[in-house]
Amino acid sequence: MPTAKHVLVTGGAGFVGSHLCDRLIKDGHEVICLDNLATGSKKNITHLLSNANFAFVERDVQEPFYAKVDWIFNLACPASPPQYQKNPVQTVRTTVMGMINMLDLAGANGARILQASTSEVYGDPNIHPQPETYWGNVNPISRRGCYDEGKRCAETLCFDYHREYGVDIRVIRIFNTYGPRMAKDDGRVVSNFILQALRNEPITIYGDGSYTRSFQYVDDLIEGMMRMMAQDEEVGPINIGNPGEFTIKELAENILDLTGSTSELTYLPPAESDPKQRKPDITLAKQVLSWEPKIQLKDGLAKTVEYFKSVL
Repeated sequence: MPTAKHVLVTGGAGFVGSHLCDRLIKDGHEVICLDNLATGSKKNITHLLSNANFAFVERDVQEPFYAKVDWIFNLACPASPPQYQKNPVQTVRTTVMGMINMLDLAGANGARILQASTSEVYGDPNIHPQPETYWGNVNPISRRGCYDEGKRCAETLCFDYHREYGVDIRVIRIFNTYGPRMAKDDGRVVSNFILQALRNEPITIYGDGSYTRSFQYVDDLIEGMMRMMAQDEEVGPINIGNPGEFTIKELAENILDLTGSTSELTYLPPAESDPKQRKPDITLAKQVLSWEPKIQLKDGLAKTVEYFKSVL
């Protein structure tokens, strides 16, 4: 077993962050979870609060923070379009100022820091599937720009701190992820469709349903994150996602089948600057991390449907 680390997880009370905290505690590490609960929830980490190796700090990543740590996972940022567009200036401040604060903390500690970047850095891609060498096609002045460009700037900061100050960085680009603990109201397509199906409400599809996404179950993502943090050579960026590609209509049909819902599909105008295709090239993750996703869409959706049934 690897040596236990002192670990800081920003955004640790969120959907992905809470699963990461679970894994770190399971592996014997000491964890500080830092979250302002803007989009995270204390419910996601309630089961960890009594653990002697876990500490929760309610704090905004935009504020400087100091702790003695070996590893930092920087996940703090709203991740769904309705959330990050609700307060776009705060989104940019979180991605940029939060990144600076965490890189300064990593430098002060001689710690390793992993930045949870996003497939949104590719924008509406002209290359398919998307390799890490692709620089993207992002509209910087669209409503999505606060998130897309904020995350791109955060990557820039990581590599400049690495080159200028020798900070030990790791950068991953996360593709669409789903699973238990997704917030009911976060506006992501998987949670939206499941809740609409369980309530027998119309399933709302933006566009004609032909846009594609690649859906990754959260357990696969956490495994990729842990492998990336633990290896000593590749700083990234590395795509972490499931290359299985589905249209939005196919996703809706899968969910209807799993839930036995009587919901009908309804179509609305496409969202602004919404990417038409999204699929990761994971060649690098396979080579460097010996990682690829294990959980098929139907299996992961079944677990997620059961979770939302319990929430409702």
